[in-house]
Amino acid sequence: MKILVTGGTGHIGSQVITELVKRGASVRALVRKQEASTTLPKGVEVFLGDLLDPVAVGKALDGVEKLYLLNAVVPDELTQGLIAYDLAKKLKLKQIVYHSVFKVEEFKDVPHFAAKLAIESALREFDLPFTVIRPNYFFQNDVSLKDALLKAGIYPMPLGAPGVSAVDTRDIAEAAAIALTSDGHLGKTYNLNGPEILSGKKVASIWSGLLGKEIRYPGEDLDSFEEQMRQSAPSWSAFDIRMMFQGYLERGFVAKDGDIEILTKLLGHPPRRYEDFAKETVEAWQPAAERQLQPV
Repeated sequence: MKILVTGGTGHIGSQVITELVKRGASVRALVRKQEASTTLPKGVEVFLGDLLDPVAVGKALDGVEKLYLLNAVVPDELTQGLIAYDLAKKLKLKQIVYHSVFKVEEFKDVPHFAAKLAIESALREFDLPFTVIRPNYFFQNDVSLKDALLKAGIYPMPLGAPGVSAVDTRDIAEAAAIALTSDGHLGKTYNLNGPEILSGKKVASIWSGLLGKEIRYPGEDLDSFEEQMRQSAPSWSAFDIRMMFQGYLERGFVAKDGDIEILTKLLGHPPRRYEDFAKETVEAWQPAAERQLQPV
């Protein structure tokens, strides 16, 4: 069985490939740049191409039986997703595992959620076996907050009081690989949530304990958050992410009844805890953290 993974050199896709290789699957990765493929496990077949190029996608899909479809959050995400899906349908693949997002149907005003909802709709309308995974906010997004935590002493992500049931990307990768390599998952939709509700203040307190200094949670000024995001991301992306967090605050983003039990059964172990991820992250940062905490 050969499986094509899109986004195979990204944070999630690379972990999916690792999990598939562990399970003995034959893996092909569609990548945009040859140099990025050097980090892939030995034996992974590499095809160069862009998801906006139907010819390249068609060649990558030729000879595979299953597809893990992960699209980057980009303005043309919907077009990319539908090109891959339409070609998979034409080639009559045995399964698509589509990487969507939690509560996608409740966030139609968030651009990248809306794109994923449209792709889900196509999956459900036409005759091609599918499985949908719907992850929550990723723990690993917070790895990028090193300077904010260590230097500024703040946890800046506006999770608010409702909080989120954030999930570890390693659990996402395991769930995707299991759905692709074992029976009983066709037609299923899996909500991938972590085991606890994480508010902004709670996450700040976790980092405070681990770093041995006060980490403040500055609140939910979304105008300022969007403006800050624009310093390092395109304006459209900053707006998209702002709308996502606004939705978290307005509608909530916490696990539904039964979600954790279902994921635990799927994985064969409980989903990972945020505090354990944070401990691992602090250990990886330790030399820098020690420098920041030294008395002046």
